[in-house]
Amino acid sequence: MDDFVTLTALEEDNGKRIDVFLSERLEISRSAAAKLIESGNVESNRKAIAKNLKIKENEIFEVTLPEPVPSEAIPQNIPLEIIYEDNDLLVVNKPKGMVVHPAAGNPDGTLVNALLYHCGESLSGIGGVIRPGIVHRIDKDTSGLLVIAKNDETHLALSEQMKTHTVSRVYHAVVCGNLKNDLGTINAPIGRSPSDRKKMAVLRDPSAHAREAITHYEVIARFDGFTYVKCILETGRTHQIRVHMASIGHPLAGDTVYGGGHTKFEEQNAKILCGQCLHAKELSFVHPKTGNPVKFESPLPSYFETFLDKLSKK
Repeated sequence: MDDFVTLTALEEDNGKRIDVFLSERLEISRSAAAKLIESGNVESNRKAIAKNLKIKENEIFEVTLPEPVPSEAIPQNIPLEIIYEDNDLLVVNKPKGMVVHPAAGNPDGTLVNALLYHCGESLSGIGGVIRPGIVHRIDKDTSGLLVIAKNDETHLALSEQMKTHTVSRVYHAVVCGNLKNDLGTINAPIGRSPSDRKKMAVLRDPSAHAREAITHYEVIARFDGFTYVKCILETGRTHQIRVHMASIGHPLAGDTVYGGGHTKFEEQNAKILCGQCLHAKELSFVHPKTGNPVKFESPLPSYFETFLDKLSKK
């Protein structure tokens, strides 16, 4: 899927050529910026612009960044925390800050690069050369459990379990504010935001391109201005927990994209959080080869424990 970026011209950008502006803001070459313009991937007020345009302060541009042509990811000797492994799959505990697979801006240093080094050619090919073995993903700044398929048969079986909602994924999170109820369910369709194409949003209009999304939550502990919750995914949409919790007025602590990260306490603890306070703590599914149910758990990472400790003393 293409990436979308919205750029607003600042005072110092007034009078610049559009290709210079794009080159500076996107950190790409002038020729690459020119190609974006020529291909109609740069718009202002939903209209394509001329490549010799001189921009004005506060002018807004929406830029479509085409997904790069896939090139084979390279093996890299990056440490992995492996929770479980056999001939068909492995379960890893992804740290906060690690990207799952190569993409624009993150060509290497990803979980896939580490998996290729660890597994060699023993990864399913269904995800292609960029996403070998990847059955599901979690965000860069979300930590926790992921299952990886070592062969296509296992990949297909796990994907089918994802579709039929028989995979159980339990996340722990800290959200802003105090939830009214100890238990709740958010059933709200999610699609790409029409106002910011890099974000997802709850879209209730029947004509919108949105997919069913259901999140169950349970309060674990309450603090001054924050709530520690357990979230159980019934579906698995992009940014689902972050979007759903923000939609009911309780964005995740540290999530500057969807509305968290603005309290004085969060600002003081920004270095601890480094993004949303969200951890994929439990993962359960039926092992495709044995037919037996399996369950894995990951302890809360240090950043999460440290933040909870600070909240308890607040």
